[in-house]
Amino acid sequence: MRHQTFVSALCGIGLLGSASLAQAANSLVFCSEGSPGGFDIAQFTGGTDNDAAQPLYNRLTEFEQGGTAVVPALATRWDVSADGLTYTFHLREGVKFHSNKNFKPTRDFNADDVLFTFNRMLDRNHPFRVAYPAEFPYFTSMSLDQNLASVTALDPQTVQFTLREVDAAFVQNIAMNFASILSLEYAEHLMASGRPSDINHQPIGTGPFAFQRYQKDSQIRYRAHPQYWAPEQVKLDQLVFSINTDAAVRVQKLRKNECQVTLNPRPADLAALKADPGLKVMEQTGYNLGYIAYNVKRAPLDQLPVRQALDMAVNKQAILAAVYQQAGQLAVGAMPPTQWGYDATIKDAAHDPQKARELLAAAGIKEGTELTLWAMPVQRPYNPNAKLMAEMLQADWAKVGLKVRIVSYEWGEYLKRTKDGEHDIALIGWTGDNGDPDNWLGTLFSCAAIGSNNYSQWCDQPYDQLVRQAKRITDRDQRSELYRQAQQRFKQQVPITPIAHSMVNQPLSAKVEGFKVSPFGRNDFNGVSLID
Repeated sequence: MRHQTFVSALCGIGLLGSASLAQAANSLVFCSEGSPGGFDIAQFTGGTDNDAAQPLYNRLTEFEQGGTAVVPALATRWDVSADGLTYTFHLREGVKFHSNKNFKPTRDFNADDVLFTFNRMLDRNHPFRVAYPAEFPYFTSMSLDQNLASVTALDPQTVQFTLREVDAAFVQNIAMNFASILSLEYAEHLMASGRPSDINHQPIGTGPFAFQRYQKDSQIRYRAHPQYWAPEQVKLDQLVFSINTDAAVRVQKLRKNECQVTLNPRPADLAALKADPGLKVMEQTGYNLGYIAYNVKRAPLDQLPVRQALDMAVNKQAILAAVYQQAGQLAVGAMPPTQWGYDATIKDAAHDPQKARELLAAAGIKEGTELTLWAMPVQRPYNPNAKLMAEMLQADWAKVGLKVRIVSYEWGEYLKRTKDGEHDIALIGWTGDNGDPDNWLGTLFSCAAIGSNNYSQWCDQPYDQLVRQAKRITDRDQRSELYRQAQQRFKQQVPITPIAHSMVNQPLSAKVEGFKVSPFGRNDFNGVSLID
């Protein structure tokens, strides 16, 4: 076996939320932007869901805070076989699970918990999955349901994963939140008591903070985990997420010290935030993409000339100026230019409404044809104002003879319905999860990602073959060439119109210390503290 030993220890993950005005002395308040769908994070893909779950769990491997490097967590080290198909993880000892009023763990974390976590996603007939049916979009969109042959325990502290084919991003993939380790003992307790769905509503993990309660559209409360395996990283006693969908309300709460950290401010608010002596705004080039997804399974968007026409009718420069207020970079491809493997030769079609009209006419699309355009109800790092963008697109497409109706839903419902393909066109986006090109080209646009993150419902075999092949090779140059070909094919087929990669601006109180901006768009409060 080829031995890889990782010596740096990962600090735990924390997320601090928002609180009521009557805060505990040692609590940090986070003004979040939406309500999570639940806390069984393997079921969800949204940033809001990931933020809400992050304080609760650990994974075998995790990302260093503020970076993309993978470091040990519940596994202290791992070995990879010479053929790249077998990964052996050596587990951390003495790790304690949380408890709640209905459950008290009787043992420490061990291999049985790893097997439960992954076999539930792998086996549709797993007893817990039968009792509490769920789908796992990340797991399937990355084809782990097909490629993971087995997960076995060699002993209580050693677990072996066997793949059918090489997966160059495997260690990065299982550092993502969907692979958070759950308690088998808790699952068995829930099964015995007839409440298996509580795994989503009353979560138990090993993370730095334990769940207390959740009131949808209001708040989530956490408390410090007193037996966390890296206690030096838990510097706060209470976490409360104050949920506010309105960016203006979040900014107002920050200024009043009703929360100490917020996210996704409106570009128009940035100058005042930066001028406030009690605040600071951390900036980072966005590892993200905001785009328009065309549902290719719905007529007339199943026709390439129609998608080409819609694409060239969009006035991207006007959107950049009005929506991003120049705090964004023009996007032309399926992933950001900061991602290795990006093809810088790809160019946009010219903005040409007249040519768009001609393409629509040639495709038999009548003047006044109606389409729905779905607009997100929340601000995201990749789209600071979806409502305004939708209105501008509505006007752009009216100029080429289309009648576009804007639709929106509550964020969780929006994601569910768009994944089910109920839309014609949807505004959506992505912030990278693991630093690998497959997290863009595979996770978002592969055939396997339909029903999860592939909002275009697009399945193109030539493209898919290139992406699958690239994932089975470990040489970066060879992978990059395959990804270059895939990006060329993607651009030709126009399943989306890329709009922008936005600058991430993170406002917080000047009293907050230790916070680092995540390249993955996560709000991670591991090791964060407040100064007087």
